[in-house]
Amino acid sequence: MGLLLNGSVRRAGVTFYLKQGQMIVRSSRSKEKRSCTRQQFIQRQRLRHAIALWQMLSGCLPMFTQRKTAYGNFVALANRLPVVFVPCKGPLEGASFLMPDMPVSDGSLTPIKQQLGSVDGIAALLTDLKPGDIQRYEKLLLYTAEQRIEGSTPRVRFLRVREVAKDEFTEVDGCLALVGEEFANTMRGWALVRVRPSSSPGAERCSTQSLVTRCRLYEQYTTEEALQQAAESYGGLTERL
Repeated sequence: MGLLLNGSVRRAGVTFYLKQGQMIVRSSRSKEKRSCTRQQFIQRQRLRHAIALWQMLSGCLPMFTQRKTAYGNFVALANRLPVVFVPCKGPLEGASFLMPDMPVSDGSLTPIKQQLGSVDGIAALLTDLKPGDIQRYEKLLLYTAEQRIEGSTPRVRFLRVREVAKDEFTEVDGCLALVGEEFANTMRGWALVRVRPSSSPGAERCSTQSLVTRCRLYEQYTTEEALQQAAESYGGLTERL
């Protein structure tokens, strides 16, 4: 073939590779059904959704600093989320779902405890931050995500990341809260991330935060029925040998 091989090459249904200095040729097509046990299928669906979420989040330049790559850091955290099951074809194939605890940052700063509630009858994002906790040299970033139905496909979209000024907070029982009707939206989620400069030029440190949301659309795709329907679209489950 006139090639110098470093690895293997597939061509016309066969694979060429070197083994102990000898050229080996074998069929690159297998008639065996790909193994798909229940646990394998669950893990594949978990990874599929983590990738879909990352594609939605990555455009917002999220801060994941605790592993070699931001993507690997995100996936490790996203593996803890509930597994959603969707068919391999059709409008749900590329779906992504807004859910509580979806990670948006991972860093060394103290996390901000936050939850959705209300203040004087108005929806609010409640935190455990005290007025004196915000240092002069740090900033607070608010991530806002939204569950949308695009055509027939559910997708998470990150609407914006913005810096929150200190005067936007309301003090409630000694802690800070963001108050506004936007926090009543049942198809949105939020995460407040603290960010500080690092000793390394151009680098920043952040807190580890995840979304809080009232959205529950994802729950219908976590059931045993959803698992079985999705698995069937991939050819069904195989028994573990």
